[in-house]
Amino acid sequence: MAKSKGTAKTRKAVAKRFKVTGTGKILRRKQGKRHILTKKSQKRKRSLGKAALVSDADLKAVRASLPFA
Repeated sequence: MAKSKGTAKTRKAVAKRFKVTGTGKILRRKQGKRHILTKKSQKRKRSLGKAALVSDADLKAVRASLPFA
């Protein structure tokens, strides 16, 4: 009998942090908007509130953690 590799499971921590768009791109939130906001400009804080795309260097690792996305 051949050995099976098992069922791929979604990493729930990754699923909560990333969103897959309709075209297959992966969105992430930007870091730096949790605390120490008084010294950051309004423009910078607005920019931090928007979603960004996952970089090409990290894409493979994120996709491996989201097998059904």
